[in-house]
Amino acid sequence: MSGKRGRGRLGPAVAVAPGARVDRFEVFFDLVFVFSFFIITRATALDINGTNLLHALLVLAVLWWSWVVHSVVATRVRLGEGFVPVLMVVGMAALFTFALALPQAFRDPGENAAGPMVAAGSYVIIRLVHFALYRHVVRDNPEERRQLLRFAPELVLSTVLLLAAALIPAQLQDPGRAALTRDGLWATVVVLQYGSGLLAGTWGWRVTSAEHWTERYDLILIIALGESVISVGVGSNLLGQPPTWPAVAAAVLGIVFTAALWWAHYDWVGPAARIALHAAEGRPRVAMARDAYAYLYLPMIAGIILFALGAERIVHEIADPHIPLTERAHGPSVALLFGGVICYFCGNMLFQLRTLHTLSWIRVGTVLALAVSIPIASRLPGLAALTLLTASCVGLVALEVLTMGEARDALHEVVVEERTTHETREAAWRARWHEPEPGEPST
Repeated sequence: MSGKRGRGRLGPAVAVAPGARVDRFEVFFDLVFVFSFFIITRATALDINGTNLLHALLVLAVLWWSWVVHSVVATRVRLGEGFVPVLMVVGMAALFTFALALPQAFRDPGENAAGPMVAAGSYVIIRLVHFALYRHVVRDNPEERRQLLRFAPELVLSTVLLLAAALIPAQLQDPGRAALTRDGLWATVVVLQYGSGLLAGTWGWRVTSAEHWTERYDLILIIALGESVISVGVGSNLLGQPPTWPAVAAAVLGIVFTAALWWAHYDWVGPAARIALHAAEGRPRVAMARDAYAYLYLPMIAGIILFALGAERIVHEIADPHIPLTERAHGPSVALLFGGVICYFCGNMLFQLRTLHTLSWIRVGTVLALAVSIPIASRLPGLAALTLLTASCVGLVALEVLTMGEARDALHEVVVEERTTHETREAAWRARWHEPEPGEPST
């Protein structure tokens, strides 16, 4: 009864309309979510090795699935209206706690059992908030309630496995066996979550607003790219000493190649995919939304984190006055930098293939060239390796601008026409606010 009174005072949940856009509260939530990306990058940067990279990718995959569930909820109800923001603040607090506990989630179980437990407990709260809100939204729709129940086993098993990953390793005497058990349980969670999304199919789901769905994912990708810039700036020690010309050059190159990655998606692939999702209806729209956005954005996000790790180490060495500028980059920094960009482009090409059923051979060639360049760049000074990567990314953009001129122009004309028509209709609707009241003389 008290819950109903609270909802009455705060207002009811508001359904998402077919032409809905992302509201401000959703962007607010995204900022807390992307903080987790920053924490993953910072925790991994402390000691980059194969095991820590595996842990970072496992955490990212589990975290991204919670984002997918969050985006599904946001397709049905406005998160910033009525009583919903109060519930979502609880989820935000749990998400923030989850992010803070991530660096401890894979520590030696004998050293600290609190970190894994906090991470698992926070994740349980996040998922329960999403489940409860979606259950409330579909309470009057038997078909969608049945579809929601098909995901209940995944929710229960995922949370149980994460709790087991926090509790069981601490009971094992052999540290190697404990670590293997913990990693195996996390990997099982990832397989369970993404496998359940495929097995459940598209029956019973719907994407009410294709505009809202695409904008939601485009914004999180932009924020992730911005987080990579922040991570490189913070971790490379650029703020800790007077700037030098090599450090300034490295910073500029980092911004340029990140902007090239932005351009590679948002110049024509992203807008064309948005139109394709608008054109699809029913189950084909849901399948495209799931495959292209929920699944194929993950390798792009993973690529951003990987190249941020590599760029951070390279820029740190360039900015260090005690390291000669001619000395080649140390450790796996070049492999992470080039490999992260390759991962980003591969995810983007798969996204293009799924939504547009086309493939850019310029991008295929760029990926192959980057892969071949890794052994060469590993023998170059850090600034030279960063220059080579930036030249490759900018070259890709330049080639596409030159060779796809007519197609790009046609797409941009459609986008501008659509935007202009939408804004004209908005202006016409809002003109009523300036109409005189009945009986009042017009001016």
